[in-house]
Amino acid sequence: MPYVIAAACIDVMDRSCVEECPVDCIYEGERKLYINPGECIDCGACEPACPVSAIVQDRRVPPDQSDFVADNARFFDMPLPGRDAPLGMAGGAGAVGPLGVDTELVASYQAG
Repeated sequence: MPYVIAAACIDVMDRSCVEECPVDCIYEGERKLYINPGECIDCGACEPACPVSAIVQDRRVPPDQSDFVADNARFFDMPLPGRDAPLGMAGGAGAVGPLGVDTELVASYQAG
């Protein structure tokens, strides 16, 4: 099961997880980081690196954060605002660089 980055990352983006990821599958939006579920090898290196505990396996996301599982996949499967095509399997976040855009859920997210 791939890992998911949930709400605690929004407006924090420490990026420690990016340094630990051996396959470069953590992409940068405007307010949050996203793990590409097709590129993630489920190694778990990113989880302990996150200082705000925002990263968990997709099957272990707390119930109040469950929307982030589908939303994380949506970042790669659906065209993002201002883009004509989905990001898909981009081949590594380093090659793509910061995208400067988020999914609708994250863009409109208000901390509760």
